[in-house]
Amino acid sequence: MEKITTVIIDDEFDAVNFLSSIIKEYCKNIEIVGVAHSVEDGKKILKTTKPQLLLLDVEMPDGTGFNLLEEIKDIDFRVIFITAYNHYAIQAIKFSAIDYILKPINIREFLASIKKVSDLINNHAFNQQFSHLMENLKNEKPTKIGLPQSDGIEFVETAEIIRIKAEGSYSTVFLKNNREILVSKNLGEIQELLVDRHFFRSHNSHLINLRFVKKYVKADGGYIVMENNDTIPVSRTKKDSFLQLMSSTLE
Repeated sequence: MEKITTVIIDDEFDAVNFLSSIIKEYCKNIEIVGVAHSVEDGKKILKTTKPQLLLLDVEMPDGTGFNLLEEIKDIDFRVIFITAYNHYAIQAIKFSAIDYILKPINIREFLASIKKVSDLINNHAFNQQFSHLMENLKNEKPTKIGLPQSDGIEFVETAEIIRIKAEGSYSTVFLKNNREILVSKNLGEIQELLVDRHFFRSHNSHLINLRFVKKYVKADGGYIVMENNDTIPVSRTKKDSFLQLMSSTLE
């Protein structure tokens, strides 16, 4: 089995040692080819090792992982960010569909992230993801969301999404221009990202953008008509919440 060459850049020695021990015990397909503890040392080691995967701390004494990546013209490796739970950049990272792990590091979550990235190791789409990440970091609320598909990631404005429908472990996103995108995320995962973007889970299988609601019909147990004339059911337990939201002014 060909191993994935990997570099770890993190200023916390304990974190590096912990990651190294996890990889040694559980990740037989990962080979650590370099370790650095600062942004400056990280730049040097990336030039000499040219890894396929980078485990990158967000905050270091001499800068951030973002500063490091900004200085690389063509990022031809995958990146998993390592960050504290309360870091301001987490939402932007999520919206950019980039993998990350939280400190303190959970072994199961780390292994799941490694598995996911390993499957995409030859998909060199990170440049675009990082570009959108830097754009999202400039906004208090990121405006573009990365929607992972079988052949890559498409970035769309959240304001362009009319509704999202569950398709098992996948979801179908319906956009203003009558396009549909099959996304390799379940509805719950997408809902977490859009929780403060005027989206509402009207039904177990439906997440709607309240800005596109045209009317509510009481007949047949109650249903919603969207501006594109799609009809969406409202579960009995969600009806009162929906009507209350729609009676208030959307900011």
